[in-house]
Amino acid sequence: MIDWTPVVFVTFKVLIFGTCMFFAIKWHYDQGKKGANKRALWLTGGKVVAAFMLALVCVVLFTFTLASKLGLDLNMP
Repeated sequence: MIDWTPVVFVTFKVLIFGTCMFFAIKWHYDQGKKGANKRALWLTGGKVVAAFMLALVCVVLFTFTLASKLGLDLNMP
């Protein structure tokens, strides 16, 4: 017998994410048609990339610090 819980949740997730992606792409497309300033767009994109990279470095450092405090072996073979 099939377990219906994963089927229902995966279907719900696909429908919700698909709908959200559609409206997000539509909103960005409509904003682009308004004629945004290219310099401001590049500046904002650079800030987002910098913030993402900083967050990534923080997560990696936190992970390795926590792993070493827990006594995990982090040496490469």
